Amino acid sequence: MGDDVERGFVLLAVAVVVAVVVASLAAPGSASPDDALAFDPGVPAEYAFDEPATPGVASVDGREFDSAQAAVDAAEPGDTVRLAGRFDGRIAVTTPNVTLTSAPGRLALVDGGETGDVLTIEADGVTVDRVWVRNSGRDTAGNDAGIWVNGTNATIRDSRVTAVTFGVWVDGVDDATIANNTIVGREAVRPLSYRGNGIQLWKTDGTFVADNRITDVRDGIYYSWSSHVLARGNAMWDLRYGVHYMYSDDNRLVNNTAFDNDVGYALMVSERLELVDNVAFNNSGTSGHGILLKSIDHTEIRDNHLVGNRRGLYVYNSLDNTIAGNLVLGNGVGVHLTAGSVEERVHGNSFVNNDRAVLAVVGELVTWNATDRGNYWSDARRADVDRDGVNEVRHRPAGLAEHLVQRHPQAAVFAASPAFDAVRTAESSFPVVETPGVIDYYPLADPPHDDWRRYYARD
Repeated sequence: MGDDVERGFVLLAVAVVVAVVVASLAAPGSASPDDALAFDPGVPAEYAFDEPATPGVASVDGREFDSAQAAVDAAEPGDTVRLAGRFDGRIAVTTPNVTLTSAPGRLALVDGGETGDVLTIEADGVTVDRVWVRNSGRDTAGNDAGIWVNGTNATIRDSRVTAVTFGVWVDGVDDATIANNTIVGREAVRPLSYRGNGIQLWKTDGTFVADNRITDVRDGIYYSWSSHVLARGNAMWDLRYGVHYMYSDDNRLVNNTAFDNDVGYALMVSERLELVDNVAFNNSGTSGHGILLKSIDHTEIRDNHLVGNRRGLYVYNSLDNTIAGNLVLGNGVGVHLTAGSVEERVHGNSFVNNDRAVLAVVGELVTWNATDRGNYWSDARRADVDRDGVNEVRHRPAGLAEHLVQRHPQAAVFAASPAFDAVRTAESSFPVVETPGVIDYYPLADPPHDDWRRYYARD
C-alpha cells in the first residue's frame, strides 16, 4: 500500500506506547442500547376519507346553486361561497377576496374527474377553507394540480387535497399561506419520479407553509427560484425528498419532520438558508440522506435531530456553513464530507452511536471545533482531567485509518481490527503525521443532547 501503510505503522508503534497512558485517563464512550431506533411522528399511516353521500349545493349571499362554479361566478369581492355535499367538475375563482368554504359539518368534496387542475385561483386575496379537493389530471408535464394558485395573498387552510399529481402549485405569485392541509398523491404511481410534488413553490416570495401533512407524492415541498419562505411544522413521509430546494435563497425550515423518505431535506444550489429544530428519521432510500447539501453556501444547520438515516448529513461542494447543536444519532454515516467542503464551522453537535461518525473525502485536514469547545463523539475516549467538560485528548473521527480504506478499499476488512483502533488512538494523541480528514481539538466530554435515548424502543 506504499507510503500510506508505512505512515500507518509509525502511528501504530506510537499507539502501543500511548495506549496505556490514554486508557488510564479515559472512560468508554456512550454504550449502544440493544433496542432498535424508534420514532413516533404523530401522523396516521394512511388516509381513508369518507366522501359526502349527497349531491352538492352551493350558496352565496342567501342564494343556492347546484353548481359550485355558478356560485363562485355569482360572488362579489368579500363574499363567502359555502359548499355542502359532492361536486363533480372543476372550479375557477376569478373574483378577488372571495372565500370558498364548506358548510358546517363534513367537508364538501370537489372532484376534478382526473382532468387538469381541480381548483384554479386566478384572483388576489382568495381563501380556500375546509374544502376537499380530489382527482386532478395525471399529466406531470402539464403540471396538473389539485389547487393552482395564480393570485397573490391566497390562503389554503384546513383542507384535503388527495389523488392528485401536484397538490398545491403556487405559480409566480407572492405571500401565499398554505396551512394545516392534508396532501396525498397517488401511491400506485411508480417510480416516485413519475409523480408531482405536494406543494410546488415557483418564483414566490414571502410565502408561509405550516403544519401540513404530505405523503405519496414525489417531493413534499419543492422550491424553485423562491425566497423568504418560512416552512414550519410540516410532516412529510414516503417520498423521494421531504423538502427540495433549487435556486432558492433566504429561506427558513423550522420544526419540520421528514421520515421514511429517500432524502429528508435536499438543499441544492442555494444560499443563506436556515434549518433549525427539524427531525430527519430513517431516510434510507437509494440516496439515504437526512440532510443533503449540494452547492449550498452561507447556511445554518442548527439544533436538528438526524436519526437512523443511511447518512445523517451529506455535504457536497458547499462552503461557509455553520453546523451546530445537532444530534447525529444511529446513522450509517454521521456526516459525509466531500467535493471541497472544507470551510464549515462544526461545533456543539452530538455524534452518538453512528456506525461511522465521519466519512471525509477531502484533500486536507479540516478542523471541527469552536475556539475552545468542539463536538461530542460517543466513540472517543473520555479524558476530562480538569472536569471543564472538554477532553484533554483531541479526537480524529476521520483520519489515517479512514484515508487508507478510501485509497485502498481492500483494507476495509481490517477497519474494525485492534491494529486500526491503535492507529486511531495514536493519531488522536500524538500528531506524528497529519493526514487529510477531520480533527476536533476540543471534543466534549458529555453530549449536549441528554435526551438522545428517547429514540430507542423499549419493551
